[in-house]
Amino acid sequence: MLGDFKKFILRGNAVDLAIAVVIGASFGAIVTAMVKDLVTPLIGAIGGKPDFSNLYFTLNHSRFMYGDFLNAIISFVLLASVVFFFVVQPLNKLVNLSSRSKNADEPTEKKCPECLSQIPKAATRCAFCTAKLK
Repeated sequence: MLGDFKKFILRGNAVDLAIAVVIGASFGAIVTAMVKDLVTPLIGAIGGKPDFSNLYFTLNHSRFMYGDFLNAIISFVLLASVVFFFVVQPLNKLVNLSSRSKNADEPTEKKCPECLSQIPKAATRCAFCTAKLK
């Protein structure tokens, strides 16, 4: 039983998943701190009130705390925008730049319309069937 547990733990999937969870949690903490400490105070400086948790309405002596819900929505939108603009967009740009250099190689050959052989792109006559090319 202990040997099976050791095999399970030392499999690549479990270790990779554990590393991904730890790194994801650390990254989440960084993004949350950025939103909480930089972006939300900026909105508060512009809008005048960064915390809506005290907002509520009363209906039949029941208190509906919609301010906490607003805070959660705003935090989610800010968190998603920070991830999109500071992580997703730069990574997409890097991927596009790296794939652009790979695709920059234009073909150096073309097919002969008569015999369908591969010939150099600049050729004016086919080397295989001697057809004159346009």
